[in-house]
Amino acid sequence: VQLQASGGGLVQAGGSLRLSCAASGRTFSSYSYVRGWFRQAPGKEREFVAAIRWSGVNTYYADSVKGRFTISRDNAKNTVYLQMNSLKPEDTAVYYCAAVQGTYYSGSYYQPHTYHYWGQGTLVTVSS
Repeated sequence: VQLQASGGGLVQAGGSLRLSCAASGRTFSSYSYVRGWFRQAPGKEREFVAAIRWSGVNTYYADSVKGRFTISRDNAKNTVYLQMNSLKPEDTAVYYCAAVQGTYYSGSYYQPHTYHYWGQGTLVTVSS
């Protein structure tokens, strides 16, 4: 499974960006994977941002992004999106998409080690 993240860039505080993560692979089927987004700021550990189960009904968010970010997915395109609104300078980080096959205890989705596949990251910079 290969994950390709895109959509990062430079934006002013209060602005918006939409990240995309396309998945590919001979055996990949969106309908069996949980997809997630994490981010890592310079000098900090990788932290959970959002996750979505295969049906799109169950979503999970870090408290720091609730109400501002929305995760969604298009299983037909094997793609997950992260719509980021009302961006703040503290949202500046490299954003990584991730995927894991199967269903787990929901608390597991917040942990990086749950995910088996990772994209290369896309940089989001929010200026003040």
